[in-house]
Amino acid sequence: MRLKTLFLIPVLASLLAGCNPFSAPDAMMDEYVDRVARVLDEDPQLSDVPLADLFPRRRERRLEMPKLELDMLDFLSLYGCDLQVVVGERNSGLGRVMQPVNVLRYELRFINAARDCLPELEDDKELYASVKQAREAKLESLPIAIWNATWATEEIEQLFTRTEGPLPMDASGETVSDLSADLGLLNDRLAAIESGDMSVDLGFLGGVHQRWQAENRMGQLIKSALLLTTRLNDAADLVERRLADHPLCLNGKTNNDADIARNMFFKIYAGKVQPYLAAVEQARQALVPGFERLGRSQTAVMPDGFKVYFNRYISQQGPDSLWQQFDEAIARHTKQWQILLKQCGMSPGAAS
Repeated sequence: MRLKTLFLIPVLASLLAGCNPFSAPDAMMDEYVDRVARVLDEDPQLSDVPLADLFPRRRERRLEMPKLELDMLDFLSLYGCDLQVVVGERNSGLGRVMQPVNVLRYELRFINAARDCLPELEDDKELYASVKQAREAKLESLPIAIWNATWATEEIEQLFTRTEGPLPMDASGETVSDLSADLGLLNDRLAAIESGDMSVDLGFLGGVHQRWQAENRMGQLIKSALLLTTRLNDAADLVERRLADHPLCLNGKTNNDADIARNMFFKIYAGKVQPYLAAVEQARQALVPGFERLGRSQTAVMPDGFKVYFNRYISQQGPDSLWQQFDEAIARHTKQWQILLKQCGMSPGAAS
């Protein structure tokens, strides 16, 4: 009997958790809209939550690196220069199948080695001109290598996957903090390269890619924003409809219906929804600006197909921006509740 009881306890706990509408973001938001409808005596209407677009496929994101091969005689003439070693490694079997991050490292090594080699080639004008031209070509194509080592990697796909649900109710901020720190360092190092510092250490980038591949926070965050935007607008529609139909209060005087609506607002929205909304906003501020900066610094080489995804899910401004729509939904929801509470002589600031 004792063994049976011990077995039933976790099963019952699981069933009870499943019946709790506030244990998961989607159930919580559905319940909130339903309760708003109930206290305002309106019919609940749940709009379809849009499905997030797939992160663009790798073949649509990967840019072709221009091929630059030194003439064999030029290569042999570089004896004594580190550039010969660098080019030799690239032409090896392993060098021909480099991952994007290693290609970027190679491009920087080539640029630096060519710079150091040029003074030694001043007596050979033809070779000097060939190496100088090769270095300039590498500098020109460097943005492509940077793009491929960031947005076109395999690892970033998992971070933006849509196969997971929204951010969980108890999402740890530690993971988001690590990803945010990675983005800050990555953006700063790439800005240094853009300003002409080719000695930037990119050794940390492998660790960044590993964390991208191990996490799915951006995909979850996007799903949370889609859910919250949709349901907050659903709730605002209900409040707006009630205000247009007939007042909840007359002459600024409260009544029993108004008290019920106000109590529901503070218990459910302020007590349940708003903490989750704050967690989503905190994750957004930690991640989205960093990715937006990473994208905007590379708009010159950004593929057209990726721009659609960028403008929708990463850019925080613009008519197609999910984040602008998210902000507008929060503002609209707040405004409608403020109007309703003010109509009943209650503090409109309480709905913020």
